[in-house]
Amino acid sequence: MLLNRAKLLASPAANSVFTTVLTRGPVVRPEIARITGLSSAAVTKAVKPMIEAGYLEELPQGPRIVEGAGRPAHPLAVRADREFFVGIKATADELIGVVTDLRAQVRAAHRIPVTDRSAAQVVRDIAALVAELTPVHAERTHHIGVSVSGDVDRRGGVVRYSPFLGWRDVPLAELVAAATGLTVTVENDVKALTVAEQWFGEGVGADSFALATVGVGIGCALVVNGRLVAGGYGVAGEIGHIPVAAGNGPECHCGARGCVESIASEEAIVARARHAAGDPDLDMAGAIDRAHGGDAAVRAVFDEAGEAIGLGLAAMVNLVGPERVVVSGEGLAAYDLFEEQIRAAFTTQAFGAAARCPLIVRPLPWEEWARGAAAVSIQSLFAA
Repeated sequence: MLLNRAKLLASPAANSVFTTVLTRGPVVRPEIARITGLSSAAVTKAVKPMIEAGYLEELPQGPRIVEGAGRPAHPLAVRADREFFVGIKATADELIGVVTDLRAQVRAAHRIPVTDRSAAQVVRDIAALVAELTPVHAERTHHIGVSVSGDVDRRGGVVRYSPFLGWRDVPLAELVAAATGLTVTVENDVKALTVAEQWFGEGVGADSFALATVGVGIGCALVVNGRLVAGGYGVAGEIGHIPVAAGNGPECHCGARGCVESIASEEAIVARARHAAGDPDLDMAGAIDRAHGGDAAVRAVFDEAGEAIGLGLAAMVNLVGPERVVVSGEGLAAYDLFEEQIRAAFTTQAFGAAARCPLIVRPLPWEEWARGAAAVSIQSLFAA
């Protein structure tokens, strides 16, 4: 099966055709040719063996669309159940797992707590979660994507730095492969979520877009010219570490001062809200309640966080120029408290027409992040 797939998708044309059907399907051959820039003959040549191998199918239902000189054309679609993929999102407190089909549709989901953040124990827990998720789909499940926060070397399968797990230079792909017997792809969690949005969500059809996340950390990933941008060192898009209050700004866990994350992450907001309220036991929910209840000092903490996020987004849009920015993350529970400041700072700091870039707020549960890890696994197989 793997050899057949490798042969099927060996050429850039075949990869381009399959990815187009995967992300745009059902779609007819003339539309595939238009999107990919390939000739009709090249599309037909690529499609035929994929149908024979069971990766694509012609849909019989519905009215047939006339192609060219009267030839009927059926829409092509991916056979979603041809293969299944595991996706795991690792947080400091939980492992969230899903099984998806080839179209990244979730077929099963399960969570287990993280009781020990050591790499060895987390890997054992991942293996246990995989066993819990895959009994029904085991025969057609050969691949797993794992996403974690921080600096991840996807090509090498190494987590170079994950602040919330306390990891440095963990060869996670190698460890998970040994524990599960599956082929492993490891990626930064925000980049993985962005892949899912690029192929199956808000990014479908966009040549460029950005996804920013607000919560435990401040993350961002970029798609430019239809490709996820890793950068020369694998950390492109890290708006959380753009300095917006350098010099006298608060110290960030990265060692710098005045980063967006040092002002607007959940930990930073809680620490500053505790100081403002004089309550050392205040948590995020309590801070939100106080701000909603009219506590001006705590509300000012959220105002400053919103301004920092807006400045970071504006800097990114000025540099990269995405068509749209999707804003997500667990911090959206407090979004109403800093949305006005985000948009005001963004509009003020974005240069010229860049201020028209839409900010699309899209709440996504943790299972969607795990789906992103599965999407990365799918992408690693089928993207050129």
